[in-house]
Amino acid sequence: MDVAVTGASGFIGVALVAALLEDGHHVRRVVRQPPKGPDEVRWDPGAGAIDAGGLAGVDAVVHLAGEGIASRRWTDDQKRRIGDSRTTSTRLIAETVAALDPRPSVLVSGSAIGYYAHRGDEELTEASPAGADFLARVCVDWEAAAQPAADAGVRTVRLRTGIVLDPGGGALQRLLPLFRLGLGGPFGRGQQWWSWISLADEVGAILHLLSSATEGPVNLTAPQPVRNAELSRVLGRVLQRPAVVPVPKFGPSLVVGSELAQSLLYDSIRVLPTALTDGGYRFRHPDLEGALRAALDRPAP
Repeated sequence: MDVAVTGASGFIGVALVAALLEDGHHVRRVVRQPPKGPDEVRWDPGAGAIDAGGLAGVDAVVHLAGEGIASRRWTDDQKRRIGDSRTTSTRLIAETVAALDPRPSVLVSGSAIGYYAHRGDEELTEASPAGADFLARVCVDWEAAAQPAADAGVRTVRLRTGIVLDPGGGALQRLLPLFRLGLGGPFGRGQQWWSWISLADEVGAILHLLSSATEGPVNLTAPQPVRNAELSRVLGRVLQRPAVVPVPKFGPSLVVGSELAQSLLYDSIRVLPTALTDGGYRFRHPDLEGALRAALDRPAP
């Protein structure tokens, strides 16, 4: 399979490209800088420009690019960048895919479980309605921007990704220093649900979706979401460190701002991967402790 990937240098993109190449696929990286070889395709989403000729003949497109959600405080300008970087780039990719002849068979486009927003203990599937906060509105617009490809008959998958657990990036990379020092613990009371997925399953699910018949929104989360207090307890056990001191909300709020801290750390989003399991995907790491031990190379006791 010939697969074009945006965001190929990102946390998930690097792992996905490596897995695609290992499986014998050909990869075209969609990049912002001048291409260094025939396997790179130039684009400038801010200017609405892409080398469509460089995508000629691709079988699939995986779109993972976008401004980091937690890369900086949520000022009005940063929130605008977060939204625009997703909708503008996704619309450009979708319209380009729709105009190709022949068209790719599938567009796999990023989204996030922020689509649902804070929902307490409610179990959420792909059929659950969107929330109404900032991240939910971003995700709604983000997913809608992929519609030109679907309208052109291209099977279109929207990836609603959860908390990806791997020491190379994301939440786990930020948590590890404190937990290794024995200073980790639950955020607040720790009763909020965290819907997580291992990096191996994030990549494995994308590979599965490239060749399956699944389309529409797909929750990329493990089948066993956990409360934050449980994640803290298990991570402490895997690292053989205490993890009992709660982190008061004012601490993260001072560092990253109250709205960002609330959305990423304290909102409760209990997501189930219904479309993924119904589509036949088998998780490599369905339980949290197994996922953390694999990610951190810690054998079971």
